[in-house]
Amino acid sequence: MPEADRAPAPEAPDPGADVLDARYLGAEGVERYLRRHGLGATKRYSQNHLVDSEVLEAIVEVSAPQGRSILEIGPGIGILTGALLSAGAARVSAVEVDRRLAGHLRERFGSDPRFVLTETDVLDADVASLVDRPYDLVANLPYHITSPVLHQALGQEPRPERFVLMLQREVAERITSPPGALSYLSVFVQYHADVSLLRTVPASAFEPAPQVESAVVVGRVRPRRLGQVEEEELWRLVQAGFRERRKMIHNVLLRQLPLAGRERITAALATVGIAPDRRPQTVSVDEWLALAVAMGPLP
Repeated sequence: MPEADRAPAPEAPDPGADVLDARYLGAEGVERYLRRHGLGATKRYSQNHLVDSEVLEAIVEVSAPQGRSILEIGPGIGILTGALLSAGAARVSAVEVDRRLAGHLRERFGSDPRFVLTETDVLDADVASLVDRPYDLVANLPYHITSPVLHQALGQEPRPERFVLMLQREVAERITSPPGALSYLSVFVQYHADVSLLRTVPASAFEPAPQVESAVVVGRVRPRRLGQVEEEELWRLVQAGFRERRKMIHNVLLRQLPLAGRERITAALATVGIAPDRRPQTVSVDEWLALAVAMGPLP
């Protein structure tokens, strides 16, 4: 491209200016911003603010928020919030438990009618009252509530159509793993959604830096395949299997579901074509579904 046709590079803001521009993130700048506003991280809320603009841009790009209603959990100082609004989100419904951060978010975004803040623990919230449907879940999740948030978001109505989540890398790899390395949470998430790992994220991408690496996962939620009662039976079965996920599935189910009886368990495994010496971590979502049907209502 000829030099005359190049767009001039934007000038970086004055280091002393009170700005939080997504183009100029970085641990030092965000640390100064936090200190200036008296918003030091609180460990009990797992507060680690994203400071890598490349990662932020990747999240926004895959989220495609233009014209969408977004639920954001744990917005912190609003780094992702601002990027979603700038990218054209129709509404960002943010849920923040920290009173200090909630007050700061109101100052930053309160004049934007597309921004709605609820100050509460999301696990106590009535999600149906927070979002316009259909909606997407996009968040840098506080890592200590990852599992309950996934159960709430995917197991309860209204479920999002899509989700883009920053998670601890170990959890992200677990829920996107193939049969052979599955866990109960893997089966739960993959039953509800087509999910994939977008990218890993180093600890240096956050301020303060966590003790673990992170990863971004992307999911598209599937229609429910079972009714409520059948789903409850499925999760009883899967939970029983994963109490001893490295043991032989026949023996595990016999120990964990003794009232089902040896003959019933043996016959159900044979019907589905699951060898009795398979380990639960090797059993796919579709195999668990078929096994639940073959077993029938559990005693």
